Amino acid sequence: MEVTPTNQFDEIRPLHDSEVEDAISSLIADPLFRRAAEPFIQPFTWDQFIAALGDCKSKDAFQSNIIYPVMKQLIGKTTTELKGFGWEHTDKQKGSLYISNHRDIVLDAAFLNILMFDKAMPTTEIAIGDNLLIYPWIEKLVRLNKSFIVKRGVSVRQMLQVSKLLSDYIHDTVVTRSQPVWIAQREGRAKDSNDKTQTSLLKMLTLHDSAHPLATLKELHIIPVAISYEIDPCDYLKAREYQLKRDNPAHCKSHAEDLENMITGIMGSKGKVHFRFGNPINKLLEDIPADTPKNELIEKVATMIDQEIYRNYSFFPWNYVAYDMMTGERRFANEYGEEERQQFEAYLERQIGKVKISNRDDAFLREMMVMMYGNTLKNSLLVP
Repeated sequence: MEVTPTNQFDEIRPLHDSEVEDAISSLIADPLFRRAAEPFIQPFTWDQFIAALGDCKSKDAFQSNIIYPVMKQLIGKTTTELKGFGWEHTDKQKGSLYISNHRDIVLDAAFLNILMFDKAMPTTEIAIGDNLLIYPWIEKLVRLNKSFIVKRGVSVRQMLQVSKLLSDYIHDTVVTRSQPVWIAQREGRAKDSNDKTQTSLLKMLTLHDSAHPLATLKELHIIPVAISYEIDPCDYLKAREYQLKRDNPAHCKSHAEDLENMITGIMGSKGKVHFRFGNPINKLLEDIPADTPKNELIEKVATMIDQEIYRNYSFFPWNYVAYDMMTGERRFANEYGEEERQQFEAYLERQIGKVKISNRDDAFLREMMVMMYGNTLKNSLLVP
């Protein structure tokens, strides 16, 4: 039986089970939702789909009856392998905060929850930025799917209040309700794959009890997660954005571009996808003196998370090819053959050809995409 907590978090929390039926009725009645959902539910008909939706009386039922089969079908079509490693570091009895690198707007958390589901682990509550809630149906859908809302673009005056509420919510979920939470290590994807934990994220997490930041972080039982995609279907869109920002520093992605990135990421081929759970950082936190200045503490913790992610990447042949291209060396030539190098070159040409902008700079776009595939290996080599 779901316990209904205080209304303190109503603005940002997932739906309560008591709200599920009304939300589903609203979704079914929304023609924009139907237009977006129908391509994903095939071979099921719309009538079959809404009948299955109507049977869902809780968030768990929605995930098991709707999200799980739809995602399994998608995984079969767009990946050659989805695997999780390092399960010995997880604990289904205890709430944890999973902090991962960020590759795909939608699928990072969705794939993680499918892996959790297959291991009979509780699925995570998912942090999602309100900038992605382009239509009302998207907000209803993600809150049905155990997502909570991270407010972006608020005024400086509001930021502390918004961040404190978010910190309290994550703490309540992990510590009080013993539920797992997933959050990306940074706002937005690391488009060049140079994964770095934002210190602002860690500062937000300590706001729950800012007088005791170290103890507050320990209570969250943080587990870094390394996500590795063999192929990033959004690589050319990320490269395009790099050129648009280079040519016009004021360029900002539109809602249409966000939507294009979401659809391309979901529907595009990803090859092998690996999630690897790193060591929980609490043992390392024990070595930090309690009187460490807060900024120094935050920097140390960010480094811990980064290094745990770097050492847990999976590498595929194109990562090695890209690293050697970036450096002009042949350091990893024994990890790939000439055929794989040529395949990567041909892939880059095809992806660059998809970029439709004026003054397209093919050499720059190519450089950006090579960096996306090479930077994970570059960072892993820096870990002591």
